[in-house]
Amino acid sequence: MAVGQAERFRGELVDVGGRRLRVVRAGPPGAQPLIVLEHGAFGCAADWAVVQDRLAAKGYRSVAYDRAGLGLSEPGPQPRDGRAIVADLASLLRALDECGPVVLVGHSMGGLMVRLFALTHPDRTLGVVLVDAVTPDVMQTPGGPGMVRAFWRLLRVSRFIARFGLMRPVSLLTHNLIGLEAEAAAEKRRIHGSAPHAHGASAEVDQWPVTSAQAGEAEFPPELPIAVITAGAERAAPTLKALQAIPALASRRGYVEHVAGAKHASLLGVRFADPIVRGVEQVLAR
Repeated sequence: MAVGQAERFRGELVDVGGRRLRVVRAGPPGAQPLIVLEHGAFGCAADWAVVQDRLAAKGYRSVAYDRAGLGLSEPGPQPRDGRAIVADLASLLRALDECGPVVLVGHSMGGLMVRLFALTHPDRTLGVVLVDAVTPDVMQTPGGPGMVRAFWRLLRVSRFIARFGLMRPVSLLTHNLIGLEAEAAAEKRRIHGSAPHAHGASAEVDQWPVTSAQAGEAEFPPELPIAVITAGAERAAPTLKALQAIPALASRRGYVEHVAGAKHASLLGVRFADPIVRGVEQVLAR
């Protein structure tokens, strides 16, 4: 998707040193702290539209953005591993003149990004909310590496067919698993059909094992407030949920909530977004 089309979408393009990232801000100006929302693989800022509305209704200020090469953001230097992504986020916060500590919220693969940011920028991190998030431990399970390879192969196919415009009809089925409305739904559909977006997502997932290793080099500080929100009842996938809950259980200020009925994508939608807001509030309360 050409960045020149950005005026037809929500948000703004912010220069982070010779290239631009698309940012969507929400909530009362000046409200503190800032809530930073990190999307998952093949995701974009639109994924957080419902959550941003719910946070704003509670008086919280948030920012969601498209990582480099995804959505409406311009590509960044290769490889697109966790360190490159975290460096972009730090540059983006500086460009936005956001100097205070933030609450980091990461969905899916974005959980690796917020973990790495929290570990490398402890002075900037008030707390972390992991939303059905991937953890470094997943790569140590018997099926973890195979799952990542299968996902990468799927994205390679998406990247190839997107060059011929064939992701546009596919996007009619895939774009709105979350349950977005109005502008955000249309935005997500167009992004899902975009060849540059498929290319950027493939480049990130190619580096997933490296990013996982980077995020797993250290543990969260035990005093850091951490909330874990997972999709589905705990009994539905006890092994996976036990892995996901580890960061919160290891924290002296941890919180865990399993959301029955929610799926990995729909957890961010209209029906199930409130537990994510609760996770933010639990982190702030702790």
